[in-house]
Amino acid sequence: MMLLQVFLIGLVFSFIGSIPPGTLNLAVLQLGMEYKIKTALRFSLAVAIIEYPYAWIAVVFEDWVTSSPIIIENFQLITAVVMTVLGGFTLWSARKPSEFSVRFNESGFRRGIVLSILNPMAIPFWIGITAFLKAQNWIDLSSQILIHSYVFGTSVGVMILLALFTFLAKKLAPYVKDHRYVKFVPGLTLLVLGIYAFVKYLL
Repeated sequence: MMLLQVFLIGLVFSFIGSIPPGTLNLAVLQLGMEYKIKTALRFSLAVAIIEYPYAWIAVVFEDWVTSSPIIIENFQLITAVVMTVLGGFTLWSARKPSEFSVRFNESGFRRGIVLSILNPMAIPFWIGITAFLKAQNWIDLSSQILIHSYVFGTSVGVMILLALFTFLAKKLAPYVKDHRYVKFVPGLTLLVLGIYAFVKYLL
């Protein structure tokens, strides 16, 4: 049961975290609008593959940081602060417009690998998310199989989101590119979770 739970939670938060306009999802949108479906799917697969080690690094680093006695004693408060700050920073970053036009070569997979490696924002994102989820006892990462199930969920989540962008590119492009509220979804999600953690700590 916990194996499936950590997988689904990783999938859901990865899906949400991949929504805002950025190099990767805008690249997939562009390919989809050019009807380069196979290239876009290869690109998406490459992004999902790189998401796995980045999320794994974040889980290991989060575990190392939270092993300190001081942090353990104040775990709930620290995760509340981290999530709130991360949410505020994400909202602030979302105010900056993203470039929509991205040039591609024909190998979507190679380009996806390179752009993903050069875009390691998944690591701080997953450090904050993992700390929060563990503090709320929503996930148990006490074994390697649970950790890899969780990390695999993050890869599947981003793959599903990018695949949707590929097949719905014509309909999604105006919203993701121009809609003022879509890019704030992940930041607002983090902010709400941070406030929830604060309330739970105070009560």
